[in-house]
Amino acid sequence: MAVAVPTHDAAQQGQRHDKYDRLVAVAQSLPRLKVAVAHPCDAASLSAVFEAAGLGLIEPILVGPQAKIRAAAEALGKDISAMRIVDAPHSHAAAETAVELVRSGQAEALMKGSLHTDEIMGAVVRREGGLRTARRISHCFVMDVPTHDTALIITDAAVNIAPTLEDKVHIVQNAIDLAKALRVDPVRVAILSAMETVNPKVPSTIEAAALCKMADRGQITGGILDGPLALDNAIDLGAAKIKKIQSPVAGQANVLVVPDLEAGNMLAKSLTFLADADAAGIVLGARVPIILTSRADSTITRLASCAVASLVAEAQRSQLAIPEV
Repeated sequence: MAVAVPTHDAAQQGQRHDKYDRLVAVAQSLPRLKVAVAHPCDAASLSAVFEAAGLGLIEPILVGPQAKIRAAAEALGKDISAMRIVDAPHSHAAAETAVELVRSGQAEALMKGSLHTDEIMGAVVRREGGLRTARRISHCFVMDVPTHDTALIITDAAVNIAPTLEDKVHIVQNAIDLAKALRVDPVRVAILSAMETVNPKVPSTIEAAALCKMADRGQITGGILDGPLALDNAIDLGAAKIKKIQSPVAGQANVLVVPDLEAGNMLAKSLTFLADADAAGIVLGARVPIILTSRADSTITRLASCAVASLVAEAQRSQLAIPEV
């Protein structure tokens, strides 16, 4: 199926987005995802809603001050009459109301509008009335790197600042579940560090080895793990061969687990600004997927984020839900 995605962003950058185009096409074959959009009160957030709805990816519920939402739509020259609006007086109330729409079964996903990430995440992680599960919440970038053959999932570069080993078990499992929802097979997970050997002076190498052994013992399922691996020998077969690394993951990883948020943030932004990559973002581990878009995101990135959420929601519908807490 051809995807009618606006191409001006890609044309300006001289890029192609084949991986994202395929992702959007798959999501278009699924039922529209019912999404509660928290506080879509500016042009950037509301245009993303219209783009995704126009391609049949989402059925939005706009949550926020009605007057501001209508004014933003008028400024875009868009007709908002067919969309449901749930009035909320301010951004905090919009986040809480959007979460309640999920809890009541009226929405299957959340989407961040023109409010701070900590506002919507604060409503999600509340002990009473939130969307917590037994799984730790984490963030994944699904990155389309033009010079790389496959999409790369990078985690966690946005939520967990200095994750413990226990946290990383959840981060890795969330990423594996995401990869499987995106129809990745097999899921090859590289636990990254600065080197590919275990060094007691470098804690991330010890945690990487522990995670791999936990996967051997069935504590992490659904993917093939290896680590520690340096970035070069995780994604480049030539580098892996030079280092004589015998591994089904080395050189062909499709999931990259970073030691901490700082490393992940720098890796993702390096790919974005130095390799012309795009980064679709999704938060996992809650009852529903959470779409985090940025005003700086390109059109195709915003659409890809919605497509990722649609595929995750479809996978969750077809299996037992993660237990609530």
